[in-house]
Amino acid sequence: MRKGFAVWLTGLPASGKTTIARALEKILREKKLNVEVLDGDEVRMNLSPDLGFTKEDRETHARRVAYVTKLLVRNGVAVIVGLISPFRNFREQARKQIGNFVEVWVKCPIEECMKRDPKGLYKKAINGEINDLTGIQDPYEEPLNSEVTVDTSKESLEESVNKIIKKLEELKYLTTSHTS
Repeated sequence: MRKGFAVWLTGLPASGKTTIARALEKILREKKLNVEVLDGDEVRMNLSPDLGFTKEDRETHARRVAYVTKLLVRNGVAVIVGLISPFRNFREQARKQIGNFVEVWVKCPIEECMKRDPKGLYKKAINGEINDLTGIQDPYEEPLNSEVTVDTSKESLEESVNKIIKKLEELKYLTTSHTS
């Protein structure tokens, strides 16, 4: 059985996590891997509908996602997690629990995220309609030792995804393109 692994995409809302996850999923499927994408919004709706956005609730949600990820990885699945996961200690706990773990910081200045704002979250936060948005009212702790950093304000989607693929090849989770 092929070795499973997790690509944990972390970053501010609207930084590009879901877009990168879907592009990476397509490439990994082309490489004949079993792939699951655990998108933050979808997973929260189905796995943690009982939770809000307090630090404790976010921690509980992250633990649930890490546990599901661990089960999938252990069964040879390539798991792409797109989760804000704003706190370093949550990400470290996930890394320890999962094992084959690649942290990808989806870096993007908050000003650019605010321009993108596909769900209108930043506007709602600024207008006081929501009061727990990461990057506005709640902190985001930038990774200190991520395996990959992509900057979606400066790189194309292809450049960002290629950086991740290259790291997966270096870590032997994927075979390089020129070998069989």
